[in-house]
Amino acid sequence: MLRAIIEEVLLFVLPFCVFAGYLIVQRRNPFDVAHWSRHAFWLAVAGLLLAISVLTYTGFIAPRSEGAYEPPHMENGVLVPGRFK
Repeated sequence: MLRAIIEEVLLFVLPFCVFAGYLIVQRRNPFDVAHWSRHAFWLAVAGLLLAISVLTYTGFIAPRSEGAYEPPHMENGVLVPGRFK
């Protein structure tokens, strides 16, 4: 779960980092608000689309277990964890 949250944040921030790199290459100050004001909305949209598309893609290619799920239960006084049969 933590890995998914970190991936989402990194994917969302990626367009902003690329744009900051572009500003540095153009010899502009990346900390100047005037350079960011027109582009912030579209950078946020690009970050959201990137994060959503990668998470959707990952959901489609994730390995799936075959068989029925057996929930956790007690057997002879011992807790048996849930598993796929």
